[in-house]
Amino acid sequence: MLADLGGGFAALFQPMTFLFLVGGFMLGLFFGAIPGLTATLAIAILLPFTFGMEVTQALVMVMGIYMAGIYAGSITGITVNIPGAPSGVMTSYEGYAMMKRGEGPRALGLSAFASLIGGLVGSVLLMFLAEPISRVALLFQTPDKFSLVLLAIVTVTIVSSGSLWKASMAMAIGLAISTVGIDPMVPVGRFDFGSYYMIEGITLLPAVIGLFAICELFVQAATPSKIAFADAPEVHKRLGPRDFIPSRADLREVGAATYAKSSVIGVLIGMLPGGGASMASFIAYAEAKRGARKPEEYGKGSIQGLSASEAANNAMCGGAIVPLLTIGIPGDAVTAIIFGVFLIHGLVPGPGLLANSFDVVAPMFAALVVASLLIFVSVLLFGPLYMRLARINRGILYGVISMVSVVGVYASTYSMFQMWMALAIGAFAFGFRRFGYPLLPLLMGIILGPYFEEFLRRSLIVSEGSPLIFLTQPFSLAFLLLTVLFIWLLRIRPARRAKQGLRP
Repeated sequence: MLADLGGGFAALFQPMTFLFLVGGFMLGLFFGAIPGLTATLAIAILLPFTFGMEVTQALVMVMGIYMAGIYAGSITGITVNIPGAPSGVMTSYEGYAMMKRGEGPRALGLSAFASLIGGLVGSVLLMFLAEPISRVALLFQTPDKFSLVLLAIVTVTIVSSGSLWKASMAMAIGLAISTVGIDPMVPVGRFDFGSYYMIEGITLLPAVIGLFAICELFVQAATPSKIAFADAPEVHKRLGPRDFIPSRADLREVGAATYAKSSVIGVLIGMLPGGGASMASFIAYAEAKRGARKPEEYGKGSIQGLSASEAANNAMCGGAIVPLLTIGIPGDAVTAIIFGVFLIHGLVPGPGLLANSFDVVAPMFAALVVASLLIFVSVLLFGPLYMRLARINRGILYGVISMVSVVGVYASTYSMFQMWMALAIGAFAFGFRRFGYPLLPLLMGIILGPYFEEFLRRSLIVSEGSPLIFLTQPFSLAFLLLTVLFIWLLRIRPARRAKQGLRP
């Protein structure tokens, strides 16, 4: 196997193949950084062109897009508080707070370094543990998946800053929104008000664009012009590569344990169908806050929270490819399109792929490793350009972002209705935010709601309506106990200690 991996790196560094990797990486940066243009959309657009490529070149190119697209969501999230993708939400939550206090280069450097670590960990685990880990993932049954989704819902709610009641309300509204459209079990419409437009439901991309891009445009429009521009000194001074290299003190503060733990969380979440970078990012962020020495800094520019989020979402890339290659089940939307790339070239992902065609897959593994390294190289080369986003006149910048966002919604859905839906969600989110309600639980409710409902109903059908099925399955019981532990450690215990006048 090691010899095959060596051959994979040798094949990757063939001039033409490496050029395809770099080209895919740059394409992923572009699509990932612009709200509405995701890595999924980039690979979907590329798919027809892979017909004329060699299989190795096609696979390394999509790996470059994948890794760069997941990371790039943090760029506009840190600089202008509009994440380019859902996976960059938690990063922008901490990174933009750092940007506002003049630490933009520091935030960008830490984000890229954490993505590098996460990407490398995910790639290494993919290469050496793909088959044994996929066997464990195969053991997960429907009740186990429900309990995992419940864990994600609870942790996202309780780690939200501010009122727990408001965070719970936001999550409940998100879950309610996710029920609009076709019933996942029975082919009938729900809550569509008799409109055939509503029958398709409220899809993820309009929700993300509305909640973060359109909402931020409304916030900026309501902000006095004299403070609508970035005044951090770093925005105006000449920056070099050294400004984006994390200091030893910052790396010690984040800690090797945070990088390792968050990366492993990302890989494990990635292996579960439907998990995705957003769930990995949120759960890693919650775990980092649980074990943090200074949890009160979270939400105010915590470098540990930022690093945990970024390490997890890029580690997810390697994890999501594990079930695709070994059992033929895509881990997320991007790997579902990568599945199509395999089929176009006559390869069928499944148990026999690694055994019979490892020489074809090995350059793909190597591409993930090299793409992880390119992430940090990119911030050293283009970091000053990223910072200039904050120097652009906000009227021009947000005008361009609004146009691209709305066009991005149409390009992904081909629906004028979804464009208007994104605008409506943005207006709703603006009012929601003005009253102090957090948007993150609302988004995660929309993302996780379909899985929550589907796994709950399927489990109850199997058990003939008995909820005891969630307690009799070992993995399910473990996730439920972990949920209770998180509630105790993140909410009940800190509240009790605060009442006693002790440090949370």
